[in-house]
Amino acid sequence: MKRLEFLKILVPVDGSDYSFKALMQACEFARIHKSKIIIIYVVEKTIPLNLLDRDEYLKILKKFGKNTLLKSEKISLNKGIEPKLILKEGNVVNEIVKHAKKEKANLIIIGQKGLGKTLRLFLGSVSNKLANKSPCSVLIVK
Repeated sequence: MKRLEFLKILVPVDGSDYSFKALMQACEFARIHKSKIIIIYVVEKTIPLNLLDRDEYLKILKKFGKNTLLKSEKISLNKGIEPKLILKEGNVVNEIVKHAKKEKANLIIIGQKGLGKTLRLFLGSVSNKLANKSPCSVLIVK
């Protein structure tokens, strides 16, 4: 049987405790397998919100995304891993799948939960959708 190689690990983060737990697991995998880590934050553009001006809403989400990536970078560096950071806009699952293919990721490590209950019901589970659409193996961290 061929040994699995995890040369590139893609880690989607959303600022939740579950995503940071997944990132810490990814850092351990990277240390053991001498892998590169790519951390991605996707600004979800498909949520219809009439409460805020759309541009203002996206600006807030991009700022949160940048802060989440900086926190993720700090966590990774503290674990001895220098990550590549990606901030994208679009459908979360589609962007993650697209970048897994583009980066030739061998593994995606994602937290089981992320969004609040209301949004999760509306969007469905990102980790569940990703497990079905991913071009590579997916590890869902609980």
